Amino acid sequence: MTSFNPAAYKETLLFLATAGLVVPLFRRLRMSPILGFLCAGVALGPHGFGALAHGPTAWLSWLTLDKVEEIEPIAEFGVVFLLFMIGLELSWERLARMRTLIFGLGALQLFGCAAALVTVALAFGLGSPAAIVLGFALSLSSTAVVVPALAERKRLGTTAGRTVFSVLLFQDLMVAPLLVMVSMLGTRGGDLTVTIVSTLLPATAALSLVVLVGRLLVRPFFHQVASAGSTEFFIAACLFTVIGTSVIVAMSGLSMGLGAFVAGLLLAETQYRREIEVTIEPYKGLLLGLFFVSIGAGLNPSEVLAAPLQTIGIALGFIAVKILLVIPAGVLMGLDRRVILESAFLLSPGGEFAFVLISAGLAAGLLPAKLAGDVEIAVTLSLFLVPVMARLGRRLGRKPLVTTAELPEMPESLETGETPQAILIGYGRVGRLVGDLLRVHNIRYLAVDQDAGVVQLAREEGVDISWGNATRRDFLERCGIAYAKALIITMDMAKVAEEIVAMVRAAYPAIVIVARARDAKHATVLYGLGVNDAVPETIEASLQLSEATLVDLGVPIGLVIASIHEKRDEYRQILQSVADGAAQQYHLERPVRRKHAVRRRLKTAIEE
Repeated sequence: MTSFNPAAYKETLLFLATAGLVVPLFRRLRMSPILGFLCAGVALGPHGFGALAHGPTAWLSWLTLDKVEEIEPIAEFGVVFLLFMIGLELSWERLARMRTLIFGLGALQLFGCAAALVTVALAFGLGSPAAIVLGFALSLSSTAVVVPALAERKRLGTTAGRTVFSVLLFQDLMVAPLLVMVSMLGTRGGDLTVTIVSTLLPATAALSLVVLVGRLLVRPFFHQVASAGSTEFFIAACLFTVIGTSVIVAMSGLSMGLGAFVAGLLLAETQYRREIEVTIEPYKGLLLGLFFVSIGAGLNPSEVLAAPLQTIGIALGFIAVKILLVIPAGVLMGLDRRVILESAFLLSPGGEFAFVLISAGLAAGLLPAKLAGDVEIAVTLSLFLVPVMARLGRRLGRKPLVTTAELPEMPESLETGETPQAILIGYGRVGRLVGDLLRVHNIRYLAVDQDAGVVQLAREEGVDISWGNATRRDFLERCGIAYAKALIITMDMAKVAEEIVAMVRAAYPAIVIVARARDAKHATVLYGLGVNDAVPETIEASLQLSEATLVDLGVPIGLVIASIHEKRDEYRQILQSVADGAAQQYHLERPVRRKHAVRRRLKTAIEE
């Protein structure tokens, strides 16, 4: 039997403990957790506590990430999952609407900054090939650090957020051609054509394969998974889709993140998008934290201190050049001043793909090893500045340039048509009828159901419906519950309906909740949990039978409708008063006994 080795689990336990401490601590300090993970990486890395773990302080080795190179492949999946989630948020249609920013501003930023940085490098005496490689490498920005910084401040959906993401997406698309360029610069003789064909052809083929297969198979695949009704199977399908597409695209020479982004775009317009987002979110958060820790662990403070003017000077120099170049590019594109300033500061630090280009240039013999090392340190240092640059760009964008009047804030609402006015949970016979009446009165709604067959049929009829578990608050938040005016529950599962009502009323006190009830007893429970209106099936059936009978007996329709409405209001007042009485007794209970007290009081009140 193999003996247990606790050291094999050290890195995993250390990272989980770090995540549990960094996120709440830095949020309490109102600082970005990204900065916390980076600092934790420096402290826990081989150049932090690892450098002190000898002699009397050898115990510090238990607080050291010794094998950074082993966690880096796993940490890269943080960027992969992040780009997948971004793809889910976009869709092909929205991407097409952003094409001017992607290929306009993106091209101006990348090639403009590269030209300026190449000129600076040449002025410092570098040869043309080395200057070109460094110019393009330093022109790239960090998708992995900038996008979480935007999302954390709820800026990703704003004009500035979409502008920054458009530029970052263009940069990601250009990584493969830039690698071809580095290969061309290092190629001798007649191998140039072979290099181009062997690099671009597989990349194009892989992207085409992912899009084609995804269009044909992804939706039917997830329909079968959802029909199975297994949470574990659904999680496995989500992870398989993200990782599978990433690996296929990476095999062609493109980035894994680009493959995941395309996979997200393919799933963005399906009925499973919101449930997939909720499923992937925890994995994305942990893996991104691991990614930032690995970046911090790779920084050697002693190397920075050995040549501080050179490394810090390179970092501040290319940051300044990029800011000064992005501002006129934004003006040329007709962007608002606030958007330009925020975008310029966010795009100014270096990016993770700079390491890829520098490594390729080093392997091709285009860069001196000492210079490549200094530039990599400068890029790493610039990543630490992303949260600071995000805050600085936002604040400068608020300040007036000419007048003293405060400029209005940028709108942060969702795009037009995205936010439903009502959320309809359950799309069976009752839910379908409610949805038809909402459409008659032009009330925009989003339906939710857990039956994959019902959802598929409704989608084919043009209904805005999503498949998912409505008892999860994070899923409802993805559906837009925070912006909706009403929640309508039509499902016939009493306990599930009660759970949803209790959760939503506690989180969103102002929202209108209307729920279907089985009978008077169930309606009273729902009133006690906070619904605005509960509609008991038995009472409504009795009222409709009474209405039909009275009309058939010749009673004028106006009098019949008035009496039915009067009786309905009478029942509602009785049920609400019973629920209010039970609730008052509920609040007198000791806190530890309150969990089940409300149902006991309601049951007693109804029986009496």
